[in-house]
Amino acid sequence: MRLWSLHPQHLDRAGLVAGWREALLAQAVLAGRTKGYRHHPQLVRFTATPKPLESIGAFLSGLRDEAELRGYQFDASRILEPAAEVAQIPVTQGQITFEWHHLGKKLMRRSPEDAHRWEHSGPSPHPLFIVVSGEMERWERP
Repeated sequence: MRLWSLHPQHLDRAGLVAGWREALLAQAVLAGRTKGYRHHPQLVRFTATPKPLESIGAFLSGLRDEAELRGYQFDASRILEPAAEVAQIPVTQGQITFEWHHLGKKLMRRSPEDAHRWEHSGPSPHPLFIVVSGEMERWERP
């Protein structure tokens, strides 16, 4: 499961679709609808919030918004708690940097056009996250 801290605009088509699918799985875990993945490290930042379902709802909304900009149709009715207003979650600069390089490697393998775009841009966070100083997050498994 990879729940990117990066803004969905940086993802290629495959990354955006996979991100949506994996975030829906994360939502199911947080809602208690599945027994698997309950202790997955990517969920730590959502379970640490006062309202985990609203936080994952905001994360999913960010993915859906990007999909809509690209002309894709992600079913918004699948978001259990689409939060209109939710507090941003801190993410470290080290985590953003790690994910940026990780994404670049993936894009170079599967999507040369997107890799070219990646090479000429810089990282920005998903709207749910606010960047703070620090090393890679402790929950990351490099």
